[in-house]
Amino acid sequence: MEATKEKKVLLKVEHLKQYFPVKTDSFFKPKAFVKAVDDISFQLFEGETLSIVGESGCGKSTTGRAILRLDEPTDGKVYYSGQDILHFNKKEMRKLRGELQVIFQDPFASLNPRQTVKQILNEAMAIQEVVAKPKRMDRMLELLDYVGLPPEALDRYPHEFSGGQRQRIGIARALAVNPKLIICDEAVSALDVSIQAQILNLLKKLQRQFGLTFLFISHDLSVVRHISDRVMVMYLGKVVEIADKKDLFDSPLHPYTKALLSSIPVPNPAIQRERVILKGDVPSPIDPPSGCRFHTRCPFATEKCKLEEPALRELGTNHFVSCHFAEKLAQ
Repeated sequence: MEATKEKKVLLKVEHLKQYFPVKTDSFFKPKAFVKAVDDISFQLFEGETLSIVGESGCGKSTTGRAILRLDEPTDGKVYYSGQDILHFNKKEMRKLRGELQVIFQDPFASLNPRQTVKQILNEAMAIQEVVAKPKRMDRMLELLDYVGLPPEALDRYPHEFSGGQRQRIGIARALAVNPKLIICDEAVSALDVSIQAQILNLLKKLQRQFGLTFLFISHDLSVVRHISDRVMVMYLGKVVEIADKKDLFDSPLHPYTKALLSSIPVPNPAIQRERVILKGDVPSPIDPPSGCRFHTRCPFATEKCKLEEPALRELGTNHFVSCHFAEKLAQ
């Protein structure tokens, strides 16, 4: 997956793994591992929005946390601006965190309830030393204006705001340290639909204004369609498809992607859509199926799917899929 000449790769992930030990026979030797993220690779271009989608438990949020080193990855490489940040020490990583920010799913849980908005924003700027102390008040007022909150919000506590307003505070906190990459971990899933649209439009406006790059994690395909440039589909810790948004929604190549897209509600009852109903449950990430991990639920699976794991390969311009029979399914 090589970058095109006109695009600069900001983030490159190679063979990333995140295993969590479970069922220990002793204090020292784990008996099994939850393979939350299992050998995934992708890249993120500067100024774009790449969305990660999939069912709950597929490894979306774990991928974001591993990239930020909130959880230390088991293996792999994460290149940011050409540097493998998994080799950074604590001091180097702390300095870098100003450029790598995150917006969490629950804005109330991610904000300190004992701090005012002023203290929350000031703390971020003080830790990263991005704004001199005499100029921080002006910067805080500027940040509130960017996210659509009044100046008097500075003296209020998180519990005094609505969910949408709290998420705006979370966005302001992320912007306070002048980031280049923001990981949005289900950033609108806890909000009402009307508020979701406001926050999504705000994120797109800020992206244009500051040249931000987003890694957008979501299970809502309608939201993903609105905000994304490219989409990456994950299933049981693996990447099954990556493509430009239009290509993925118009011409999905993987059976799992087809099933996900068929579940999107159609507002017009006169339009009939063929639903792809998946049988069975998602297998356990502790003992995932051999071969293609989707073969236990795939209506097109053969013996080859059970034995051989499909490689992520390019079929069409910048359209990658891991399926043995993607060419046949595309016809």
